[in-house]
This record gives sequence, C-alpha cells and structure tokens, in this order.
Amino acid sequence: SAAAASSGVPMAAEEVSGGARKATKSKLFEFLVHGVRPGMPSGARMPHQGAPMGPPGPPYVGSPSVRPGMPQAVMEPARKRAAPQQAPQQAAQQQAAQQQAAQQQATQATQSRPRSAKRRKMADKILPQRIRELVPESQAYMDLLAFERKLDQTIMRKRLDIQEALKRPIKQKRKLRIFISNTFNPAKSDAEDGEGTVASWELRVEGRLLEDSALSKYDATKQKRKFSSFFKSLVIELDKDLYGPDNHLVEWHRTATTQETDGFQVKRPGDVNVRCTVLLMLDYQPPQFKLDPRLARLLGIHTQTRPVIIQALWQYIKTHKLQDAHEREYVICDKYLQQVITMGQKAAALPGML
Repeated sequence: SAAAASSGVPMAAEEVSGGARKATKSKLFEFLVHGVRPGMPSGARMPHQGAPMGPPGPPYVGSPSVRPGMPQAVMEPARKRAAPQQAPQQAAQQQAAQQQAAQQQATQATQSRPRSAKRRKMADKILPQRIRELVPESQAYMDLLAFERKLDQTIMRKRLDIQEALKRPIKQKRKLRIFISNTFNPAKSDAEDGEGTVASWELRVEGRLLEDSALSKYDATKQKRKFSSFFKSLVIELDKDLYGPDNHLVEWHRTATTQETDGFQVKRPGDVNVRCTVLLMLDYQPPQFKLDPRLARLLGIHTQTRPVIIQALWQYIKTHKLQDAHEREYVICDKYLQQVITMGQKAAALPGML
C-alpha cells in the first residue's frame, strides 16, 4: 500500500500539470481568437488588431469607401491623400496638344521621304537594248510605253482645254446673219444755181443674231448685243486703181473707249462698179491665234489659244527628247522643227518666238 501510495503521488501531479496546460492552451486560444485577456470579465473583448479605434463612420486608416460607378481617386505618391482632379477644359487642351504634335510628326515623316519613293520617270522604265535583244517579247512593253506617252499628251491637252473652258462663260451656239447692201446716188444738176451733186455710192455692213424659239423667252429680258461687239476689227478694201494707195482701205479696230454700233457704213464718189473685200476678225475670249501651216501640221492644231499652243509645243519637245542632255534650258530642233524655229534656242524664248 505504501508502494501504491508512493506511485499515486506522481500520477496526481501529472494530472494537475496536464490540466494546467489545457487551461493555458484554452486561454491562449481565447486571446488569439476572441481577444480575451486573463482576468477580464466574461463577455468583454479587446478590439481586433487593425480595427478602427475612432467613432463610427469611415475609418481613419485604409482606403475610404467608394460607391459603385464612382471613379477611383488617384493618390499622390509623396502624400497619403487623393491628388486634385484636373478640370475638363485642361484635359481637352492636353488631348488637343497631343493630337497636334502627332500630326506634325506625321507631316515631317512624309516630307523626309526619299525621292526614290516618288513615281519613276519615263527614262527609268525604258528597257536597255541588251535586254530587248535577249527577250523578244519586250517589244510589246516598249509599244505600251509609246502608247502611254501619246495618252499622256492627249490627257494634258484635254486638261488644258477644260481649264480654259472653265474660265470662259457657258457657250451657246447661235447664228449671226450678216447683211451687206449698197445704194447708188446718181448725179443731179441744179438748173437755178448751175451746180449739182456728184454721183456716189454707199456700202453698208450690218448684222444681227437670229432668234431661237427655245431661248427667246429666256433672252427677252436681256439687252441685245450690238453687231460690232462680236468683232475685234473690220477692214474694207476697195479697188486700189480707182481710189489710190492711200484711200483704198477703210479700217475699224476695237479700243477701250469704242462705242458699239449696229453696222458700218462707207460712202465714196463714183458711178462705176467697184470691187470690195470685207475682212471681219472675231473677238475671241480668250484670244485665239492661227498657226503657221508648217507648225500647224507639226502640232496638229490650226487655231487655238496661246496656252494651248505652248503646251502642245512642249509636249512635242518632251516626246521627241529635244532638250539638251547637259543644258536642259536649250532645245535642239529636229528637221521638222527647224523649219519654224532656229536651232539652239532657249526654252524660255520659245513663247516669244511664237
């Protein structure tokens, strides 16, 4: 029994120590989970670590509450507070400045492109003679290049015609009828005074626009043009043997102060038949010029305005490669152009020579 008693003492001590450990573990668990310190009344708890210590409402530490749909506040990196938001006008100005800078960069990039990016010249398209000998089918390509040159020449001429037509008013095709008449006044003798009148004749040149039934109702309110307004000059040539070298021409030329008239009248003494030649020069707007027959055959133009004639001459020079290889301002005339223009002329002097 003594042995049993001695052996039971350590067992009781172990049970007491085990119960103390369990109580310590339970208190530690309550402190960690519920925040209850030993000695605190039951039901009282310590605030959780990280919980707000102030009055109810938004916490002092941490991000404030944000409603759904509201933009997130931007925090300044140096300070722990929200950065001030920019006004809408300032944001729009910054965006416009960025777009303008991007456009400038794109423009500079376009201007700095190399010239090789442009369209190749006609000389770069022509195949060398050696390649044409090796490839017989290349002749078709050369024929296409020749056709392209002719097509470019025709397009340039038509484009210039369109530009000239846009400068002029809308054309209306009308008929101008010219009346040429003459009257003879025989000589009369006055028995009382013994003096009479000398025989004479009178030539009249008149004209008017024929009325068009489709346009008459629209032109009824417009003022009709005088006969002389259609012409730049008029020359009546009489018989030189009858009226001499100084009195056989009757001329009328338009000036800035010319008064328009419905006709022209010429009166001369005489009682014999006289042969008259009437020359009328139309007043073209813009002015048109009649080419020399040789130049007309060369350019395929008979009468045209000055810009069209110069453009056609330039196309002929470029098509036949008549410019000097080293000095481009000089033109080397071929055997056809030599009949009209002297050799070795500067390109700038060609319009003046025409």
